[in-house]
Amino acid sequence: MSAWTVVCLAGTAALACGSALAPIGGRWRAALAIQATGIAALGVVGGAALFGAAPVGAQFRSGLSPALGIDRLSGFFVLMLAVTAVPAALHAREAMRDTPHAAAIASLGGAFCLALVGLVAARDATTFLAFWELMTLLPATIILVARHDERARRDVLAYLAITHLGGIGVWVTMLVLADHGALGGDPLQSDGLRALVVVAALLGFGTKAGVMPLHSWLPRAHPLAPAHVSALMSGVMVKLALYGLIRVLLEWAAPMPRWVGPALLGVGALSAVGGVLYALFQRELKRLLAFSSIENVGIVVLGLGAALTFESIGEPRWSAIAFAAALLHMLNHAVLKALLFLCAGSFAGAVGGLELDRLGGPLRRMPWTGGTFAIGAAGLAGLAPLSGFASEWMTLQALVHLSVHGPSGVALAAAAATAALAATAALAVLCFAKVIGLVLLGSPRRSECARARETAVSMRAPLVVLAGICVVLGLVPGLLVPTLAQLGPGEVQLARRPGLDLPGSGGLPALALAVGLVVVIGGLWRAGAARRAEPTPAWACGQRVVPALAWTSAGFTKPLRLMTQALLRPRRQVTVRSDGGVIQEVAHDAEVPHLFDSLIYEPVTAGALRGAAVVRRLQSGSLRAYLVYLLGLLLLALALVRLGLLA
Repeated sequence: MSAWTVVCLAGTAALACGSALAPIGGRWRAALAIQATGIAALGVVGGAALFGAAPVGAQFRSGLSPALGIDRLSGFFVLMLAVTAVPAALHAREAMRDTPHAAAIASLGGAFCLALVGLVAARDATTFLAFWELMTLLPATIILVARHDERARRDVLAYLAITHLGGIGVWVTMLVLADHGALGGDPLQSDGLRALVVVAALLGFGTKAGVMPLHSWLPRAHPLAPAHVSALMSGVMVKLALYGLIRVLLEWAAPMPRWVGPALLGVGALSAVGGVLYALFQRELKRLLAFSSIENVGIVVLGLGAALTFESIGEPRWSAIAFAAALLHMLNHAVLKALLFLCAGSFAGAVGGLELDRLGGPLRRMPWTGGTFAIGAAGLAGLAPLSGFASEWMTLQALVHLSVHGPSGVALAAAAATAALAATAALAVLCFAKVIGLVLLGSPRRSECARARETAVSMRAPLVVLAGICVVLGLVPGLLVPTLAQLGPGEVQLARRPGLDLPGSGGLPALALAVGLVVVIGGLWRAGAARRAEPTPAWACGQRVVPALAWTSAGFTKPLRLMTQALLRPRRQVTVRSDGGVIQEVAHDAEVPHLFDSLIYEPVTAGALRGAAVVRRLQSGSLRAYLVYLLGLLLLALALVRLGLLA
């Protein structure tokens, strides 16, 4: 037994013990610390596997006997889980101090992490599907333990229904691959069978990843969970769905038909643009962050689509670069989304709510939490030189190269994807400018915001660590990208240096860019400090400045809402209250409906309920009626056999 196997077993045992000890004797805070230790040990094993250590455990096999192991690709995802889950567990030790059922939530959270590790370590179809189901059910259980209102139960039911219907595609994919020996390395012999596996995988894994239009569960479920569980769901769980998709497309069912790459480009473009558009119009912070996850999953899918398209046209070098961009963006998004969800949990605990129009001012009262939140928001907006910019820049370079040098049809699809990514980047800046302005800046809009105080050191430290990782990944992405490129379908040798050096792109000198920005900002700060103006009251057309006159989320996004109203179909209602012919009050209520729900999911749900009502009539409770049903079924089977339609 190798040393890495011993460390892996010890980390798994610590994580399991932490989960089991949490409900015993009120020791859930110590149990969370044990869980963090176990996840950190597993992260060390994952990092070692990623950077070239010998694989741990078994290799993939086509049989149904349980097997576990960690190779380089699995190691990357285990490392990503550790980078996200360790700060989340440490933050939760203090954040959940006054939370009802904290011990149960801590125990279930540890089991959730075990399911996430088990999924990427699964080396056979049975184990993979078992952990896949656990990964779905455990977050739902946590939400139901933490929340008892009717809306939470309804949204959890929608989450389970949508993900399990989509999960049929995962079951079909894994069982077909196992039956034909593809998990063990045997190629699929039939193009039709390969097409079936690919379509089932896109539907099954795409639903869990939250790609549009299969995403409707994600903005329902993620905001309901406790902050540290939301961080794991948004930062890691949706990425593990992409892990399964990567295994299918690049390994188990390879080589891919030519249409798969352009199809992924289309799905990625829709998810990226649609996700950020709907995020812009949200009024609650965690729901906005959930839609932002859909956007960033779309960016990752764009990278995967570019990688497969490059491979199909015979450019393995750029295929590996695009694949590395997708993996890097997964890691960046996991870190940034964990940071923002944990900050949101701190804000909610300090001010009692996360409605954007009822916040304001925490940056002065909670400088550590507010400052790290600003770094995370800027990173998700794709601003240089933070981590989000590096991976988006790589993806953009790959798409531009594909649109310039690819065949005509491929070039057209790549050009559309490039335009979608550029629009997504611009809208993301607008979105998080709104978030920073409404959440952090300005005057407090409620008395709770004015009384907010900074959180304990044990809650601030994980935020600082995550913000630091965001900065480091943005400054020296070139140290990690060559390793990630080796995991892709093509082969490329990139120089391991702090900046990125891509062929024909001119490179990305991230460290030099950061130094230049620091010098410029420092000079402007010093010049401003030398000529500081006296504070003066804001002009509000002669009225006294009150919170009611402050900018709102709807006011910030109204120009964009007017531009896109033909597409998004916003609704508004104006109510005027008058007394004696004199207007006393004007109330304005506007919303941007979720068209995927109103046009797709709600009609399908209504039809399913009508069908269920019809089928329910067959449950008469009469034994004679049931015997008639069985007789009719038998006659139908005999007729099919007679016609040769049933063997």
